[in-house]
Amino acid sequence: MKIDHQTFGTVEVCTPVGALVDEDAERFVAHLLERSERADLRFVLGMEEVPYMDSVALEGFLSVADTLQSRGVRLKLIGVTSTCREIFEITGLSNRFQFFESVEDAVRSFL
Repeated sequence: MKIDHQTFGTVEVCTPVGALVDEDAERFVAHLLERSERADLRFVLGMEEVPYMDSVALEGFLSVADTLQSRGVRLKLIGVTSTCREIFEITGLSNRFQFFESVEDAVRSFL
């Protein structure tokens, strides 16, 4: 699995490329959990290159969201595909995350 990283000021945008299923989902979630342990973390998860995700990815996102929430921060997602957005909606978990259409809007939300 490929993971792209970009930095916008003090905010890191982490974008996985490909479906988040099985081992790829596990690896990506481990990557996010490792990064979310940093106290100074300001990051956004880019989802525009993720056509589908499974329950492993969804549970992992919840773990990351819980870690961030303990520090008063919500997990921010940009460019969520319609299929992934539907997964969040159907499971009733969309209120656990902040959704943005653009990187600029997500980065600005930290101000």
